[in-house]
Amino acid sequence: MQYPTIKLWSDANCYSPWVMSVYVALREKALPFTLQRVDLAHAAHRTEEYAAISLTRRVPALALDSLYLSESSAIIEYLEECFPAPDYERLYPHDREKRARARELQAWLRSDFMPLRQERPTEVIFAGEKYSPLSEEARQSAAKLIEGAQRLLSAGQQNLFGEWSIADTDLAIMLNRLALHGDELPENLAQYAWFQWQRASVQLWLGESVKKG
Repeated sequence: MQYPTIKLWSDANCYSPWVMSVYVALREKALPFTLQRVDLAHAAHRTEEYAAISLTRRVPALALDSLYLSESSAIIEYLEECFPAPDYERLYPHDREKRARARELQAWLRSDFMPLRQERPTEVIFAGEKYSPLSEEARQSAAKLIEGAQRLLSAGQQNLFGEWSIADTDLAIMLNRLALHGDELPENLAQYAWFQWQRASVQLWLGESVKKG
């Protein structure tokens, strides 16, 4: 099969949750691609060279033949359109209402929970770092996340919508900010996050995240 040329740009350590989301999508679709690392710490994303690749000068960025695209949600939806089921793994639920819910959750995770993200950065997930106890603001942020997740997941439920979707990966990332730090998290949510972490595409990303440069 003839595949397009695909490149994915990531932060140097592969700690970005949104790069991870695109990486998992590409792996689930079984699409061959190359991973390019951008040294954000030394402002490589602010160069004119990277500006020609990424409209936002952020990661992730994706090149698919002559198209350059930024923002993880836009990239994932484009991949879903270009490489649809049943020939490729489905990234979103088959049911239209469930697809809408998946996108709703993704948008929420990307736009909210800033106190939690600041006090439990992805170094918790990918480097095992430890931080001070959560502030009151971050505890409130975590409580909102937990309440929302509990509404979506019943006890023993392994996937959000009866089948895996990319929203499961995104939610597991956020929950693991707490679970992998040892913060309080209901057992069913901890088990859900653990289960999602075993997926082959996720494990491949975890292998990338320990490779320095």
